[in-house]
Formats: sequence, C-alpha cells, structure tokens
Amino acid sequence: MGAMFDAIAGWDNLWQAYSQAARGKRRKGSAAAFEHQLADRLIALQDDLRDRSYRPGAYRHFFIHEPKRRKISAAPFRDRVVHHALCNLIEPIFDARFIAHSYANRLGKGTHRAVDQLQRWVRQYRYVLRMDVVQHFPSLDHAILRDKIARVIQDADVLWLVDAILAGGAGVLADEYTPVYFPGDDLFAISRPRGLPIGNLTSQFWSNVYMNDFDWFVTRELGCSAYLRYVDDFAVFGDDKRTLWCWKQEVIARLAQDRLTIHEAEAQVLPAQHGVPWLGFVVYPTHRLLKRRNAVNFRRRLEHNLELYQAGQITFAELDASVQGWINHVRFADTWGLREHIFRTHPVPRRGRP
Repeated sequence: MGAMFDAIAGWDNLWQAYSQAARGKRRKGSAAAFEHQLADRLIALQDDLRDRSYRPGAYRHFFIHEPKRRKISAAPFRDRVVHHALCNLIEPIFDARFIAHSYANRLGKGTHRAVDQLQRWVRQYRYVLRMDVVQHFPSLDHAILRDKIARVIQDADVLWLVDAILAGGAGVLADEYTPVYFPGDDLFAISRPRGLPIGNLTSQFWSNVYMNDFDWFVTRELGCSAYLRYVDDFAVFGDDKRTLWCWKQEVIARLAQDRLTIHEAEAQVLPAQHGVPWLGFVVYPTHRLLKRRNAVNFRRRLEHNLELYQAGQITFAELDASVQGWINHVRFADTWGLREHIFRTHPVPRRGRP
C-alpha cells in the first residue's frame, strides 16, 4: 500500500473526513444514521478501503432551477466521507499547481474575489472576451481526467480509489449530455465514460484539475496576463480587438483537445466599460448591478418560503438563513434600493413565529 493511500485510509484522516462531511448535517438523515455506531462504521470503511472492496453507493437525484436547470446528484453519506478523505490529501498537491486567477472551490478564492478581480481588469482594459463551456460537468471525459490526475499522483492505490469514484458516477449525467464529435472520432466515441456528478466534492475539485492545463495554455502560450476562470466561465481582457478574436479561435481549438466546446455565438469581443456579465452580476468600471433574473428568482423564492413559514412547514432559522444568504451575496453590488424594495413589499418577521 502506498504511503499516500495509507494516509487517506488512516484513522485520523477518516475521522476528520467524517467531521467535514457532517458539518451542518448532524442529526439529519444519512449523517445521523452514520453517526450511530460511528467508530464501527469508520473501521468498516477503513477495512473496505484497505482491501479494495470499497464500492460507491447509488446517488439520489433532484433538480434545481436557479440560475438555470441543473441535475444535482447527492452521494450517500459514507461516500461523502471518502470524498473528503481523498481530497484532504491530494487537493493541496494540485492546488499548488493551479493559476492564481482560478477562483472556484478553492480556499481563499470564491465568487466575490472573482468579481473584484474582473472589475479591476474592466477598469484597466478596453475589451473583454467572455466565454463558457457547453454542458461543462456532463462533458468532462473520464479518460482525459484520469490521465491528468495520474501525471501528478503515482500511488496506484490512490488511482484505484479515483477510478472507483469515477466509475460510481459514470452515466449519472448521460441524459444531460448532447453528443459532440471531434476530429478523429469513430462511432464509439459516444460511449466514452464522461460526466462528473454535480454536488460531489470530488467533482468540484476535479473540474479545476481538468481545466488547469487550459488555464496555463491561455496564460503562457497565448500570453494573456488578464485571464480568470470560475468553473466553466472565463474571461480574457486586452486592448486590441483583433488579438482577442484570434484568441477565441485558439481557445476553441485547445478546448477541443479536452473534448470541450464553448457557446460560440455568445462569445463576442465587447467594450469592457459597457458592462461584463459575470457570476450573477453585471460589472462596470465604477459599479456593479445585479442581474434582473437573480432578483426575480429570489423574490419568488422568498414568497414561497414565507408561505411555508406561515404554514409552519419551515422554521424561522431556515427562513432567515435563506434571506441572509442572499443578502450576503448581493451586498457586493449596488443593491441597497433593490433590497429595500423587496423587503418592504415582502416583509420578513424579525424573530419567532408570526
């Protein structure tokens, strides 16, 4: 057994992984069931990992519709412990290889830092080319991802665990993927294992692993010093329109090597000062606005949650958490008047039951 895998399956790491997976979920559902006879369950999981008998369980699926329709796949709690155990050891190794301006699902990064950086470049450059990957998570190719991981991690037991998790999620997003054929493909290309379940900790991390070579291509080979990415959304800035249009074609060709495509029609070179749509905001040199869709969706969700609260179907804490979460997000834009209007027309109880 390799030293890294021994650490992944070690008692201290599994205990930490359990604590991470249970955070905010203790005494609820599968987390509570796992907590019953916790030590015995962790020992059994440790044995399954060490003798390679571990197999992921079935996913539970549901859909969300904000900001767009997505199929979310929730792994059994036991598997979420394994995901944390794996990421605890290998994620820092990869994170040190990521570019500075990759902002999704990384410690010290996040949505608002990505918006801050984009605004700095909006103020600095004349033009922007913003792009996004088509069906990002459903498109991620298992063989390509596995090769990217294996270039960094040589421990055979760790790669076995990676393979087990990938196999457990194979086909989960098959109905969300529109087949794309790339140069050199045969008729069997449609059968290539692909797709990472949205909702897995490993999927969020592996998305960054998958895109990292592309990030370095843009910054090193294209020589773009003003590039940032958040999951499948990315933007490049410059002062010369012709250069950005050339970069678009090179981006398309480079992503094809990883079996990915962009929404080409929407990828236009535009003046940066006219406002850049980015992560739910429209970012200008001097201010930021919230996308109208975000406000409409929250208002509808608030109306629904207020009805549930009035009916006693959710607690005040659950209602308040939804409100405060939205406020904490949109306060990074010029939304004071919007917030005042929404909460004046949809007053939220301050505490206790209505």
